[in-house]
Amino acid sequence: MSHSGGLALYAVACDREVGIDLERVRPDVYDGEIAERFFSSREVASLRALPATAQVEAFFRCWTRKEAYVKARGEGLSIPLDQFDVSLAPGEPAALVNVSGEPREPFRWSLHSVSPAPGYAGALAAEGQPVGVVRWQWSSV
Repeated sequence: MSHSGGLALYAVACDREVGIDLERVRPDVYDGEIAERFFSSREVASLRALPATAQVEAFFRCWTRKEAYVKARGEGLSIPLDQFDVSLAPGEPAALVNVSGEPREPFRWSLHSVSPAPGYAGALAAEGQPVGVVRWQWSSV
C-alpha cells in the first residue's frame, strides 16, 4: 500500500512478492541534491542528461520504482538506494536494470509504471513476470 496527496494504491498478489509506490509529482521537492544523495551514479547521469523540463517527472519515476522494489523485497530502506539501478527516462520501459553484487536479481523482478491520476507517478514491482495486472478504481463519492 502507498498513499500520497489524497490517493492510495494497493497491490495484491498470489504466490509472489509485490511492492507499490505512489508520489504526487511536486516540482518544489525535486532538486539534484536528493538524487545525488540517494540515486546510483548511473541514475544521476541519466537524470542530468535529460532536458531540465523532463527532470522532475524522471526523478519521481525513478523514486517510485526504487521504492516499489525495496518494498517488494520486504527490506525497506535497509537496501541502499544507490546500490541498484532502475530505468527513468521518458518513454523507457520500467525496469530494474542492475543490482550491485547480485547479477541475477534484475531477472527475478518486473517493474511497471502506474499512472493513477495526472500529476502522480507510481510503480509496481513484482517478483517474476506477472500473468496480468488488473486495475480497479473506486471513489468514496
